[in-house]
Amino acid sequence: MAEVFYVGVDVGTASVRAALVTREGLLKSTAQEPIGIWEPESDHYVQSSTEIWEKCCTVVKKVTHGVEKSQIRGIGFDATCSLVVLDQSFQPVPVSQEGDPQRNVVMWMDHRATEQADRITKNGHRVLSRVGGVMSPEMQPPKLLWLKENLKENCWNKASHFFDLPDFLSWKASGSLTRSLCTLVCKWTYCPPEGWEASFWTSIGLDDLLENNFSKIGSVTCPPGSPLGEGLTQEAAADLGLDPGTAVGASLIDAHAGGLGVIGADVKGFHLPCEGLPITARMALICGTSTCHMAANCSNSEMRSKWHAYPISEQPRFVPGVWGPYLSAMVPGLWLNEGGQSVTGRLIDHMVKGHTAYTQLQEQVQQRLPFAGENIYSYLNNHLSSMANSCSAVDLLGSSLHVWPDFHGNRSPLADPTLKGMVVGLSLSQTLDDLALLYLATMQALALGTLHILEAMKEAGHEIRTLFLCGGLSKNNLFVQIHANTTGLPVVLPDQTEAVLVGAAVLGACASRHYSSIQEAMEKMAKVGKVVQPDSEVQSFYERKYKVFLRLLAHQRECQALMSQR
Repeated sequence: MAEVFYVGVDVGTASVRAALVTREGLLKSTAQEPIGIWEPESDHYVQSSTEIWEKCCTVVKKVTHGVEKSQIRGIGFDATCSLVVLDQSFQPVPVSQEGDPQRNVVMWMDHRATEQADRITKNGHRVLSRVGGVMSPEMQPPKLLWLKENLKENCWNKASHFFDLPDFLSWKASGSLTRSLCTLVCKWTYCPPEGWEASFWTSIGLDDLLENNFSKIGSVTCPPGSPLGEGLTQEAAADLGLDPGTAVGASLIDAHAGGLGVIGADVKGFHLPCEGLPITARMALICGTSTCHMAANCSNSEMRSKWHAYPISEQPRFVPGVWGPYLSAMVPGLWLNEGGQSVTGRLIDHMVKGHTAYTQLQEQVQQRLPFAGENIYSYLNNHLSSMANSCSAVDLLGSSLHVWPDFHGNRSPLADPTLKGMVVGLSLSQTLDDLALLYLATMQALALGTLHILEAMKEAGHEIRTLFLCGGLSKNNLFVQIHANTTGLPVVLPDQTEAVLVGAAVLGACASRHYSSIQEAMEKMAKVGKVVQPDSEVQSFYERKYKVFLRLLAHQRECQALMSQR
């Protein structure tokens, strides 16, 4: 019997990736292509859905090269929660003043709608209780409102279809306008089983979206991994180099695909504190350009028995400043709370590449190119080890330098996009050692931000015992160890380093009916690779550093209050 495969496609912030994945969740091949980002104005970030789809086709053809089409049984897509705008003929509509129709995607990190988000928050509609009480400019309602108020003639009046990028991709593949619950629940305020809250859209001035049973934003929904249409259309199959009818699974936001790729792994034999406990004892961190913190709790007795016979609260947990609870947004039947940090990998890059000693760092790395796997971050990790005394931990080097990491606002648990970054403890020195220390302090600040989110979720009733990390930053050993040390929790890394792609392939596997449910597919296709334990020797250090971290927040708010006085 010929081996069967599934294709997972991941559209990240700056690239499109694909993987050919086996039934057991093993990656056989991967491919990657860059995608363009334009910044027509400050805090405006746009992309092209045409280019994104073309790059999806390119990477799928690469990973399936040499494989019989009949062996590919399903395909799944994940993507950033960006907003795609199309007209009645499904052609792109411009989302910027410059009017280029090919630039028709408002990116997830676009903060043009901050003022609209503030107004929606002040409106105080009950749907806000499911997004931590505050509407983020990274969600779709404020972006839609901005388009109506600022581009009414060139965009709003021409638009007939507003897609979240993951839904756009599944529509391109299958021709189905059915939207995934993942996107609509997490980014559009949809709430199953009731559906759309018409009074919300009317109250914010977008009552025109109610027309034809909300057809512009989605009349029909389904859980992630559900089969869409009749599989790949003739046109999409030709574009992707696959057979028409190949199963297409309802899509996921990229972070949620990462959650599927790690959080359901069987942990037996690893002596973890979450072993034998339900999935509610786990949190998935999907760490890349930004970081998402995913924690689930079960919604009914059927799910309770599925995740072991332990008591679980059936009630959704509302956490101030944390998105959710969302029903069936990642795993059907489970509630999801989603914390996050708007910039993590991007912040590390910003701090390192903006330092005066960055050129020297590049030169040092270039000299060491013969060393396998060497890059600027592995070099910095080694450099920090050499700076530390043999008898002391690298962590302690960060005792005099402190960072508040909200250079692009705070997503969780403060839900305050106006917050800015801070660095305390700088001197006039600008050596490579200083760059390394700033890099260390930045990673520590990001880990302290994770602790801040964990504390808020604990206060609301979550009992997280183990962290599951995936994404680009999870490949940085020091970043992972610092997260374990800061939180005091063990960190699980996946067997397959590209867990987001595994999560996308899970969608295709479910759509093909090879697995009966997302839960079964997660357990079979996600596997533990490595466990990183916290270093108890630095526990008291991070307790002190966390107190400094919170004082930085208090100081910034005090400064904001002083400067706002007239």
